Amino acid sequence: MKVRRDILPAVIGLIFLIMAREIYPYAGVMVADPIAGFEVEEIASGLGGPTCLVFHQDELLVCDRDGGRIITVDGEVILDGLNYPHGLVFTDEYMVVSEKGSLTRYDLDLSNKTVLVDGIKSGNHQTNAVNLLPNGTLIWHAGSTCNLCDEADEHNAALLWVDVQTGDHGVLASGVRNSFDGIWIDDIGYLFSDNGQDAMGDGFPVEEVNLLVEGADYGWLVESPEDPNPDGTEAPIAWWTPHTSLNGLTTRPANFPGDNHTIYGTVYGSWATLIPRGHQIVRIDFTNTSGGWVGEVTVFASDVGTPLPITAGPDGNLYYGTFDHSGAVYKISPEAKS
Repeated sequence: MKVRRDILPAVIGLIFLIMAREIYPYAGVMVADPIAGFEVEEIASGLGGPTCLVFHQDELLVCDRDGGRIITVDGEVILDGLNYPHGLVFTDEYMVVSEKGSLTRYDLDLSNKTVLVDGIKSGNHQTNAVNLLPNGTLIWHAGSTCNLCDEADEHNAALLWVDVQTGDHGVLASGVRNSFDGIWIDDIGYLFSDNGQDAMGDGFPVEEVNLLVEGADYGWLVESPEDPNPDGTEAPIAWWTPHTSLNGLTTRPANFPGDNHTIYGTVYGSWATLIPRGHQIVRIDFTNTSGGWVGEVTVFASDVGTPLPITAGPDGNLYYGTFDHSGAVYKISPEAKS
C-alpha cells in the first residue's frame, strides 16, 4: 500500500507520538527543571525499582521492587527474597513489609517472620503502601486487579485495616481503584492518593487525594463524566490532572514552604493519553472551609523523571525515588546562602 506523500509527515508524526507515549514514562534519567531557591542532588542510583522510601533511626531505607529487597540508600541489603515489595513501616516492636498479595511482620532484629495477611489478588495493580494509624492499626493499600471491572474479592480496590499483633483484617474503605500511598495529618486525618480508570477519555477522571472516612465508597465503577461523585460516594478533597498517576505522599519537610496542613506528592506520569503528562512533584495546601477540608495543588518541581516514593527527611529536606532503569534517589534542599 502506498502512502500519499502529502500526508506522510502526519503519519510519521502520529507514529512518533504513539511511540513517545509508550516510552516517555520510562525514559530514565531526566534533568529536573530548576526549582527557585532549592537544589536537587542525586544521592544514589542503581537501586533497582524504588517503591518506598522510609527513614528509620536516621537511615534511609528503600523498597527495591525489581530486586525483591529492602536496602539502604547506600545499597546495603537489609532483607531480600521478597515478592515485589511496595511498602514498609515500623512500629515500636516490628518492621512490616507489604509484598505482592501479602503483609509480613518481622521483629526489629529481622527475626520471627510472621505472615499477617496473605492471598490478596494482584493483576493490573497490587498491594502498595502500608502505614500506621495513630491508634496503632495498620492501613494497607490494596489495588484493583483490573482497569475497570467488578472485583471478585472485596479486599481489592480497597483500603484495609490490619491488626499488627494478630493479623485480623478487614475493609476500611472501598471503591479505591489504585491507591499507592497515604499520610496522617493532625487536624485533618488520613489522606490517600487514588488513581482512576483509563477507559473514558483523556479528561476523566481526575487523580484524587481523599480523606479517609471509615466504611465509605470512593466511587470507582459508579462514577462517570456526567456524575463524577455519585450519591453515596465520597468526593476527593484535592485533585490533579487526569491520567497522571498521583502516587507518593509525605508530610511537609521542615525546610520547605507551607504549614502543618501542607503535603507533597509525586506525579509519576502516564502513557494513557496521547500527549504524556506528569513527571512532577506537587505541593498540596489544605484549608478548612465551611464545606470541609479542600486542597490547592501547585507544581513544586517539573521534569523529574518517573518519581514514585517520596518522604520528608529528619534533616528537613525532601527525598524522592525514580522508578526507572536508573533506580535513583534524589535529595531536594534549600540552596545554601552565600
